[in-house]
Amino acid sequence: MFSLQTIFGKGTQFFGLLEDAAVTAVDSTRALHAMLREHHQPLQLDVFRLARERERAVSDKINEELLCSFVTALEREDIEALRAALVRIPKQVERFAERYVLATGILDQVDFAPRAAMLEQAAEVVLEMVQKLRRMKAEEMRLLNDRLRSIESEADRLMLELYREIYAGRFGGQQMFLIKEFFEILEKAIDRCREAGTVAYQIVLKNN
Repeated sequence: MFSLQTIFGKGTQFFGLLEDAAVTAVDSTRALHAMLREHHQPLQLDVFRLARERERAVSDKINEELLCSFVTALEREDIEALRAALVRIPKQVERFAERYVLATGILDQVDFAPRAAMLEQAAEVVLEMVQKLRRMKAEEMRLLNDRLRSIESEADRLMLELYREIYAGRFGGQQMFLIKEFFEILEKAIDRCREAGTVAYQIVLKNN
């Protein structure tokens, strides 16, 4: 049974739930960066699975609140769009981690940590953007959006450098295939952050 507070309240609970989803995204990227920075340590996937479980739990809670809330602080379609965008970040991170564990012996000489650091930075910017939804300040969000765009541009530049190394014949056939796949997964994860940031930015623009 739904309470009157839930149905007729201000709907501000969605800010906290979306922030929880963004925090989970940051935690997953932070764990990935740590794993790649300290690749000599035993690799554990539990942290990524737990992050995905947390993200799914928050996502389910958001859907539940949308069903039983008459009033929402943000438009329903905006809440749903941001929820969906945030969920995709730890999903992409887990995808990388699962494959990396299987291929560590082949790619020991490849340093993925700098790209993972950029992914972590992008997720942190997204978290800051989601936290600032409560304020709805367009200029603050514009600056964060510019920062996120800059991270994405730098990631694209690093991908071009990787392609130069591949085309120069530095890697063998199997290595070349795996390296390209892994870097593209990381690039897509940064794209997921960019998508979430774009949704948050558009929400603020719409409400100004």
